[in-house]
Amino acid sequence: MATLLVIGYRAEITAAQAAGEIRRLRQTLLIHREAVAVVARDSSGVYRVETSHHAVDDGASWGMFWGLLFGLLFFVPEFGATASTRLGDLFAEIEQSGIHRAFQQQARDMVTPGTSALFLVAERVAPEEVLAAVAKFGGTVVKSSLTQAQVEGLQQTLHGSLLATAEM
Repeated sequence: MATLLVIGYRAEITAAQAAGEIRRLRQTLLIHREAVAVVARDSSGVYRVETSHHAVDDGASWGMFWGLLFGLLFFVPEFGATASTRLGDLFAEIEQSGIHRAFQQQARDMVTPGTSALFLVAERVAPEEVLAAVAKFGGTVVKSSLTQAQVEGLQQTLHGSLLATAEM
């Protein structure tokens, strides 16, 4: 079982500070460095995304996951019907993996101008341990549980979609 955690913060820099703490404790918490990402939004509404793009065991990468998830959460709703059918199908598959619309809306609502959010996937550690590690930063938590089959299916979807795109 994996848990996708989103912790929203009232300040633009707090998520990066919390991510630094997670990275510092990553061996204790057994969290892949790549399974941590930060989205900050400055006071004018411009997004800044910080991720690590290193391959994971099966050749897919968390960078692909974060890119697509953040596209789904923050960028595609602004483009509406201009998104391609293939991209729409991919986002539908992501939703079917367990990242449902209510979770998406809650995460989206956390990142307003002047705020930030820490995103991470906890696979080998209880979410409570992760939350305890960053408790000193405060924040509002939203989480979505994913079974191992859903994680594998999501990574297969991401990896397969990139291959299909490359073949075009």
